Amino acid sequence: MLKKKNLTGLIAASLTTLLAACGSTPLPPDTGCGMPGGLCGPGASVTSGAPAAPADSAYTPPAPRSDSGVQTSPVELPPSADGSTPSAAVAPSGPTVRVALLLPLESQALAQPAEAVRAGFMAAYDQQRGGVTVNLVPTGDSSQAALDAYRMAAAENDIVVGPLARPAVAALATSGAVTKPTIALNHPQVASALPSKMLVIGLSLEDEARQVADWAAGEQPSGQALVLTGRATWQQRLSGAFSARWSELGRAQNTVELPNAGGYVDGNALADLRARLQSQPPQLVYAALDANSLRQVRSALGTSTPTYGTASVNPGRDPASIPPELVGVRILDLPWTVQADHPAVASYPSWSSGGQGLDLQRLYALGIDAYRIARELSLRPSGAFELDGATGRLSIDMGQGTRAFRRVETGVVVRDAMPGADGAAVTGRVFEAVSTGQ
Repeated sequence: MLKKKNLTGLIAASLTTLLAACGSTPLPPDTGCGMPGGLCGPGASVTSGAPAAPADSAYTPPAPRSDSGVQTSPVELPPSADGSTPSAAVAPSGPTVRVALLLPLESQALAQPAEAVRAGFMAAYDQQRGGVTVNLVPTGDSSQAALDAYRMAAAENDIVVGPLARPAVAALATSGAVTKPTIALNHPQVASALPSKMLVIGLSLEDEARQVADWAAGEQPSGQALVLTGRATWQQRLSGAFSARWSELGRAQNTVELPNAGGYVDGNALADLRARLQSQPPQLVYAALDANSLRQVRSALGTSTPTYGTASVNPGRDPASIPPELVGVRILDLPWTVQADHPAVASYPSWSSGGQGLDLQRLYALGIDAYRIARELSLRPSGAFELDGATGRLSIDMGQGTRAFRRVETGVVVRDAMPGADGAAVTGRVFEAVSTGQ
């Protein structure tokens, strides 16, 4: 979220893992290396001849260009809801800006995440297409293929959006090939400084955890934090980032690892924790867990202690799917997944992720914001600007030197639904947006 992570069970966890680089630490997508929100590209290429177009997609594999060999072509927009072709906005004066969208649509492992980003990008383009031409550049799994495609795309376009997989972004960041404004969709694990023309806007587990630490510290100015985590890489990343920030704030905390097998938190571990908390109650709990595990913890330990979490504890947007044990939990996630009435959410069409949870929805929202940032960069390539986006409140500074990017996500509290205006009974629970003080 709220990033990068209401993954539906294992699907979410595997998807997240898919997006992050294996063996890496930070980022929202991660695979055998992390959690939801990370793009972990496989080492060996498993590309197919051409990407299969999802049923609800208007994407058609472009033919190779005879002059460059790169598959680049203007993207065709899907028709409007009424079946008509969307009308183009009035183009601003000046030449058309060419934006290349570089995604692993030919990858068997990453085609779904890539399609989610593409769908969001095109939804935003449909709203503000004046003066912009989008060229889709599909690639496979290998970082070298992405790097070769980038070089060709940069030669023929003014701005490049992508790559998506972390290994590909890392390869690009250290290649010396970044010659055009480039909006990377994942966080590279590199020791050197990023190229001056590269802006990284990927979702980040660590950023979410640090923001939650600041939020919790503002609401609970004293007392100790209990950090609950598991053994999964993404859980260790979340708990580690929260604990590090909590220590920077001069606060004390204890970390407890809860074993989990088959979706069930170990009962003995819960009993030991309950006994411990009776003698040493914490001021607050930070849960680096998924929604199901947190439900079990609160069922066993009670719900009175203020509890905070990131997108990983988001149980879903359906009120009927939110268990009563989560009432009162404070969650940081993307506006797209917790604030349906947010202007940057309500103004874009909803998108079906095929019942695979919120992870793909977060990538769809990332695609929306990626296009909006690219369009703003075309208007002010060396300036600073802010956007109220589908993934949060965004601040971008493209001044001299290192490019700066910050995303502030939305804080919500799970509440019981209130009766309707007509007095009709209402069941289920809702997200109530609250200030996080950031």
